[in-house]
Amino acid sequence: MRKYLAAGAVAAAAVLLAACGSGQVGQSGRNGSAPPANKNLVLIPGVQAEPFYISMQCGAQAEAQKLGYTLDTSAPQKFDAALQTEKVNALGSNPPAALLIAPTDDTAMLAPIQQVANRGTKIVQVDTSLKDSSLAVSSISSDNTQGGQLGADTLAQLVGDRPGSVLVLDTIAGTSTTAARAAGFTEQLKKYPNLKALEVQFTQNEPEQAAAKVTAALAATPDLIGIFATNLNTGEGAATGLRNAGKIGQVNLIGFDASPAEVTGLRNGEYQALIAQDPAEIGKQGVDQAVAALEGKPVTPKITAGLHSITKSDLDASSQYFYKQSC
Repeated sequence: MRKYLAAGAVAAAAVLLAACGSGQVGQSGRNGSAPPANKNLVLIPGVQAEPFYISMQCGAQAEAQKLGYTLDTSAPQKFDAALQTEKVNALGSNPPAALLIAPTDDTAMLAPIQQVANRGTKIVQVDTSLKDSSLAVSSISSDNTQGGQLGADTLAQLVGDRPGSVLVLDTIAGTSTTAARAAGFTEQLKKYPNLKALEVQFTQNEPEQAAAKVTAALAATPDLIGIFATNLNTGEGAATGLRNAGKIGQVNLIGFDASPAEVTGLRNGEYQALIAQDPAEIGKQGVDQAVAALEGKPVTPKITAGLHSITKSDLDASSQYFYKQSC
């Protein structure tokens, strides 16, 4: 099983690599002099109580403390642009020095983030991004298109020459990361003539809807051989749908992320593979770039995180990529 995404990547690497051609830009003003008086950072992730974002928060908190900054986290109850906008607007007249944010909609979140930036707050995008990234001093995320491609390659290796249809479960239209994963997967699947991608289904990032989509696909598609779930909520919902139908192990489930539930599911045979990110490192790098911008040091505009394909055979050796439920 091919374990690492980037061609030529050093084995077992778990670092973030600057994207080719991104370069570095200096921030005018302090030129590396004394840190700013305002040392308050805020992280607004996509949703609360989700292991991916909890792991990101842990990495960000530890790095902020190390660098002498404070970091507060304010997460919406659901992955929803209106709810996230409330969190951004709540920053009000006391804006932080820097805002680390995972935009829940690549267009709708532009206006509220712009308002914060207009108050002098440095903006760093973590995980997801706006279509217009000009507001952000830096954007840190996985290469989600290649993550989808890795998912397709992994599924193809698992099924071999057996023919069948494949269901792709996305979250919410307008979510940059999962859209790229779905697109990368479906495009890469074209390289395997025995496998056919069905129309992408949206789940609104709700496990219950993902389970319902799987139930419907099983009824309508007798040759369903695989499912690609673009994040942990869709993956957990897909596993529930397969379990309810008595199809665990009969349909290959490739999940994105490595939440505790997904890791347990892989160990128990509910999943056949997981495509894991490194959210703690994304959070750490987000703080590093924010602080660099605030202190007038060089900033890397775009940073790309590595991805890792995990199967049951190498599960224990990949524990460093498992997501956390608390810091």
